[in-house]
Amino acid sequence: MIEPEHKQKIRTIDMTEGRPLKLILQFAIPLFIGMLFQQAYNLIDTMIVGHGLGDSAVGAIGATAALYSVLINFATGMNSGFAIIISRFFGAKDSDGLKKATAAMVVLDIVVSLVLTVISLPLLNFLLHWLDTPDGIFDMAYQYIFVILAGMTATIAYNMCAGFLRAVGNSRTPLYFLIFSCALNVVLDILFVVVLKKGVVGAAVATVIAQSASAVLCLFYIFKKYSDFMPQKKHWKTDGRLMSEMLTTGLSMGLMLSVFSIGSIILQKGINLLGTTIITAHTVSRRIFELLTMPLMTIAAANATFVGQNFGAEKYGRIKESMKTVMLLELIWSVFAVIIAYSLGEFLIRMLIGTDNAIIISNSLIYLKVCTVFFFPLGVLLVLRNAMQSMGYKISPVLSSSIELAAKVLFCLWVIPKMGYMGVVITEPIIWVVCAIYLGAVYIITRRRQRT
Repeated sequence: MIEPEHKQKIRTIDMTEGRPLKLILQFAIPLFIGMLFQQAYNLIDTMIVGHGLGDSAVGAIGATAALYSVLINFATGMNSGFAIIISRFFGAKDSDGLKKATAAMVVLDIVVSLVLTVISLPLLNFLLHWLDTPDGIFDMAYQYIFVILAGMTATIAYNMCAGFLRAVGNSRTPLYFLIFSCALNVVLDILFVVVLKKGVVGAAVATVIAQSASAVLCLFYIFKKYSDFMPQKKHWKTDGRLMSEMLTTGLSMGLMLSVFSIGSIILQKGINLLGTTIITAHTVSRRIFELLTMPLMTIAAANATFVGQNFGAEKYGRIKESMKTVMLLELIWSVFAVIIAYSLGEFLIRMLIGTDNAIIISNSLIYLKVCTVFFFPLGVLLVLRNAMQSMGYKISPVLSSSIELAAKVLFCLWVIPKMGYMGVVITEPIIWVVCAIYLGAVYIITRRRQRT
């Protein structure tokens, strides 16, 4: 049994008891606030670099975003997978299992950090050329991403801590450390970029320092508040079965997120062929799209923790109830998103970039209006992917991401060149519907088989 000596001093949410709706919303709201804060930080960070260093510096940092996204999403996804196993032990009230899983998480994160760093740095020059990084910004892009990747361990350490805290039901504390990290990063950006004139390297160093500080503070917090959950000497002994379960679940989540990122890169390559005006239209509509999808993602992420804990506690009826609840929440938000896109879409586009270009506005509106109509299939897909991972499905969620990747390749090769931007607009909605149907069918069939 998990019975911490100082239970009143720590924050956990036992999701195996109580109303699913209340628990899921209680967990999702801090995640949502964190995502909003991250979006605000990204905007401020871009403004500091743009005003301090100019458009080329912004372009250099942006040119590395795809590479950074693939590597970090893989590492972040792995930690989400590790956290799923921890949440199961927490839900089952298995103290020894939780401590062994936490020890395994630390070991695997150290290994992943070393492997990704050792592989990515020597290949960095090749990777930037493969991404068609323009010659005019190549050196700045290389300098920036080299520092970021060299400090990748700090990012992984923070995600490890955040994953552990969320696994035991604490989504607020990772939010506090995220806010601290973002605020520190802004201050350091001003110091290194504007005051000390260190260029893109200064911006990268600011990011690494901020992430390192948040990781260290988060570790101290866990050791102080969750000392009864920490592994002892006996828990560090290798458990082949547990390590295999952790690794396969982590790899499944990591591959799912990294495959998604690769698909987005391929789709962006197709968009780049359509010209600057269309690129601008897609960029502005995508910013609004990302804001509108935040509730869908946070509800799905919160439900994943709920499902993981109740799966560990073998309370399958509560999982069924939560799945119905979150699907209804996704539907409600999808309706609101459609209303926002159709009533406020043009206003939001003009407010964001201040353009009067009719082509930009019309194409941005088409993207928003079409995509929001298909938000419910997207919400279903996000819920199923996260929940199925928490219930031990490893192949199906990754396969759905692979289907998504293959579809984006096919659309970029044959559909977008013929249909233009409308081909881009319909690509993801079609993928969402196909993948949601596939995962829904797998989920329903396997659940019925397990009941018989």
